[in-house]
Amino acid sequence: MRVEDTPEAWEVISSVERFKGRVFQVVTDTVRMPGDTVADRDYARHVGSVAVVALDEDDRVLMIRQYRHPVRRLLWELPAGLRDVEGEPLAETAARELAEEAGHRAATWHTLVDLLVSPGMTDERIRIFLARGLTPIPEEENGFVPQHEEIGMAVEWVPLADAVRLALTGMIHNSPAVAGILAAYAASAEGFTGLRPADAPET
Repeated sequence: MRVEDTPEAWEVISSVERFKGRVFQVVTDTVRMPGDTVADRDYARHVGSVAVVALDEDDRVLMIRQYRHPVRRLLWELPAGLRDVEGEPLAETAARELAEEAGHRAATWHTLVDLLVSPGMTDERIRIFLARGLTPIPEEENGFVPQHEEIGMAVEWVPLADAVRLALTGMIHNSPAVAGILAAYAASAEGFTGLRPADAPET
């Protein structure tokens, strides 16, 4: 059997919306299971997101620290954001987030890895990009105004090998950050030559 995720949709007998917010909604689907049984499955429908592993010429990854209320922690993360502009290509969304949250632009973009964040409870998809050839954006050119958790976010440049160690020793917990860091480290062994283009289709 080929090891590759494939699309499949089991029959939904009924669907009930439990909650609807700006970013996600919670639904209960009654799904027909093997053996002609049915079962309820609660999950969150999410708009999706992107994240960016931004590497400088010294192989340091740009990380930000942000408060995440559900887990009551300050987490070290990658620049990231929601797919909240309809029709915007994902690479453009990622570039916008890198500019807004980290004040940088990148000359070279690749698709690093695609994630289903927690497929037992949400349909949220994250595409993580690799951005290189970084240059800072002059403050007067970046019109982004931080709000809420984004106010006063710390920014740190972490050597990629150190970031891997931090992930493996449980010092970094954010799932896109861990996945992106490990994927970038693995891809660096081949000089990033095996990565997909930034506009690669999602499968």
